[in-house]
Amino acid sequence: MRVLLAHNFYTVQGGAEVFVQEVARILKENGHNVAQFSPAEKGLDVEWAEHFPPVADYKGSGSLLKRAARLPQIVYNRAAKAAFAQMIACFRPDIIHAFAIYVRLTPAILDAAREAGVPVVLSCNDYKHLCPNYKLFYSGRICMECKGGRFHRAFANRCCHDSVVVSTASMIEGYVHNWLNIWRKNVDVFCFASQFMAEQTEAFWGHGSVKIDYLRNPFNAEANYVTPNVGDYMLYFGRIIDEKGVDVLIEAAARTPEIPVVVVGDGPDRAALEARATELVNVRVVGPAWGNALHGWLKGARAVVVPSIWHENFPYVILQAFAASTPVIASNRGGMPELVQAGPHGWIYEATDPGVLAAQMRAVAALPAAEIARMGETARAYTAAEFSDPAIYARLKEIYAEVLA
Repeated sequence: MRVLLAHNFYTVQGGAEVFVQEVARILKENGHNVAQFSPAEKGLDVEWAEHFPPVADYKGSGSLLKRAARLPQIVYNRAAKAAFAQMIACFRPDIIHAFAIYVRLTPAILDAAREAGVPVVLSCNDYKHLCPNYKLFYSGRICMECKGGRFHRAFANRCCHDSVVVSTASMIEGYVHNWLNIWRKNVDVFCFASQFMAEQTEAFWGHGSVKIDYLRNPFNAEANYVTPNVGDYMLYFGRIIDEKGVDVLIEAAARTPEIPVVVVGDGPDRAALEARATELVNVRVVGPAWGNALHGWLKGARAVVVPSIWHENFPYVILQAFAASTPVIASNRGGMPELVQAGPHGWIYEATDPGVLAAQMRAVAALPAAEIARMGETARAYTAAEFSDPAIYARLKEIYAEVLA
């Protein structure tokens, strides 16, 4: 099978690019002919790069007039569509698997796929197909104001990068894509990592309006293995920003001075968090850590806390904790309960209630170490089985076969 993958970046910028590259690797290792399509990047020397189009930077510098002139290209990139049509003609794919393509490639490339008669699978790892700011979250709260095609709310709230310019562009983008029906008419199957995101898509677009399937992100449990150990502190690791709910964890820690809490990470709210932590005897904020350094913090933890107050779709931190044989205390937002409640892997609490989180932390601290260890081993085994190469390849084969049939 010849599979053409399309994504906004070729080189790894974050987890989204890791997802694409891992899908490419798994397909190639199973004998498929795979090509990748992305915008041109300076110094990129890879196969098919001669077909990669230049793209506009919607956050770039220049006068307001110059930035406005880039708007058509970030809403519907005709150059990317033409380049993708050429790529399809040269590579002759059986199927196209697209990932994040908005703003840079834009869904214009999906029109090229339809015109060439090539079926499309689209993996959605955020809410951009529904929400101009990707998150269904604004000003510290869950936001569904654009539901029903009311994209002017993005402009009114200035919810995209807290910028009038970017919010206006995102509003226009939403209206144009909705008017063109560009997602629904061109995509044969929408793939989601969580049932929650699938449900939200149907809530916005209508039940049964699109074909839905499920494809989780590959995850190498062995590469994230940590020697099992039951520690004594509650651990948070990740970005320190309002939607991650770290302030809820700190308020829970204030109510449980007998339980040590370690915060590993960095972000725009770190200074405020550190100032609050100095008032508490049981909280340490230690800055970012990666690789073996992060593994060291995981090894000393009794549980990992994931206190997000936005609808996280598929947070890798949960899988990293599971691979380290560490159970998780997670909020009841987004796709997190689906991971935590898939087995006796952890506990779920109401996202915005520090009192409930404090009670849960006390209950976990009181559990026998042997029970924590059993939960951690179950979590590790679950991650190794569900997100392995064979499991992901089996799902890819099923999804592609159904589309091609």
